[in-house]
Amino acid sequence: MPRADGARPAGHRVVVMVAVGAAALLAVTACSSGSAATTPGPAVGSTQDTGPIVPTASTLHWHSCPAQLRVPDCTTLSVPLNYADPGGRHISIALDMVPATAPPSQQQGVLLVNPGGPGVSGLPWAPILAQGLSPSVAREYDVVGFDPRGTGSSVPALSCDPGFFTGPRPNYVPASAAAEQVLIGRAKMYADDCERSFGWLLPYMTTQDMARDLDAVRAAFGVAKISLYGFSWATYLGQVYATLFPGHVRRMVLDSTVDPTGVWYTDNIDQDYAFQRNIEAFFAWVASYHGTYQLGSTAAQVQAAYYRARNQLLAQPVNGTLGADELDDTFVMAGYVNWLWPDLAQALSSYLSSGQAAELIYLYQAYGATSANEFAVYNAVQCTDASWPRSWAYWTSDTELVSKTAPFYAWGNAWFNAACAFWPVPGPARPLPIKGAGLPGILMLQGTLDAATPYAGAQDAHRLLPSARMVVVEGGNDHGQSLETPTNSCVQGYVNAYLATGALPASPGLVNATCPAVPDPTPSGLG
Repeated sequence: MPRADGARPAGHRVVVMVAVGAAALLAVTACSSGSAATTPGPAVGSTQDTGPIVPTASTLHWHSCPAQLRVPDCTTLSVPLNYADPGGRHISIALDMVPATAPPSQQQGVLLVNPGGPGVSGLPWAPILAQGLSPSVAREYDVVGFDPRGTGSSVPALSCDPGFFTGPRPNYVPASAAAEQVLIGRAKMYADDCERSFGWLLPYMTTQDMARDLDAVRAAFGVAKISLYGFSWATYLGQVYATLFPGHVRRMVLDSTVDPTGVWYTDNIDQDYAFQRNIEAFFAWVASYHGTYQLGSTAAQVQAAYYRARNQLLAQPVNGTLGADELDDTFVMAGYVNWLWPDLAQALSSYLSSGQAAELIYLYQAYGATSANEFAVYNAVQCTDASWPRSWAYWTSDTELVSKTAPFYAWGNAWFNAACAFWPVPGPARPLPIKGAGLPGILMLQGTLDAATPYAGAQDAHRLLPSARMVVVEGGNDHGQSLETPTNSCVQGYVNAYLATGALPASPGLVNATCPAVPDPTPSGLG
């Protein structure tokens, strides 16, 4: 699914979150029932730290960062391409850091952060997280962002076909068998291009490889354990890291958690149904403001307006770049985060009422477009983590079935992942079994209406992590519950309590605490 990091596309969202993060209110007492009861750290299932936590013997050599990162320290770490051959070819991982400012005796070590993807840069996230936490908590950690192998500023940066998303593209929904063959051909071509350009790298782009990179980062800092704060795909990275290196985990926050049992074909099918629910919620919200947007006073009327715009763009793309697929890629963001709803509704209204497409183009470029690097890494990881059906007839059958009740993005999601049917490095028959025994306490944050990582799948992960405690955001349909815009002070209270002391919600079962969702937005202008 595009933007697997969901709530956090590059650009505008990052700017918004940096601006508001430091204003988060962090009192646990602001939360709903059950939120005040916590268990102190060291948390359930853990053992006491048995080695250095604060880096005093790091082998990393830091230098000044580019100004746009707003972080003081950057570096790269050389890691083996293939961990089974540590003396062979190496690649590099890009890191940045907001260093701890508390006295060494009060510091709590390294806190790595990644927004997900796979394929999204984690470097902007060191300052986002450092500013989003309570200052009294942030000062105790070396907050470290990282670009996973192949991503962003890491070397090499994987890219297979820079022109693959040049629009307008063939209609996601094939009108005939011949149209479907065109799209199949594109998927095959993309897989072939990746093999041609980076065949030497593709076998070593799994989440397990990236988890081993994290442990190399830990070793380079010279510490016995690290903490991890992950969103979306990075929650799967955290689960894999904890399975491979359980003794090296200190604390872990998993926000919007991947179901590790469905990696990745089944997880994508589950997304289709959840995104249908959320886009229908968006249509209903737009209908409730018919006086503002003039798109219809019922959800059905707004949906009809959307498809009217889609058909117009299919017939006559805007500026030769924005067609039906690009519209879908933009409006799927309504299923990820509701803070974009006013801008999406206004853009659709402007286009249908007066033919003005500038707002649609802006939103597509800011949120709907996928970079060549992001898409390449996304495929390289997901196609090789576990096996995908190799018969396209299987995909067609499943997608046609899904689209009967969840038509909004069933085909779009299928084509976004279609290269995996032809990927040159097939994944194993089963994903890595996640093992949670003996881990320290883990904090999970999950919205009940999250579409990208559906609630049921997050609870599947919870069952595999007996030391985890989940804070459930009731009615939360954003993908990403912490560091929200606007701030959810209840969720932030749990995050800060946990990172400060290891404290976790004490209520038993799968729902260990609840928080209310942030209210739906009200109409506003673009910006």
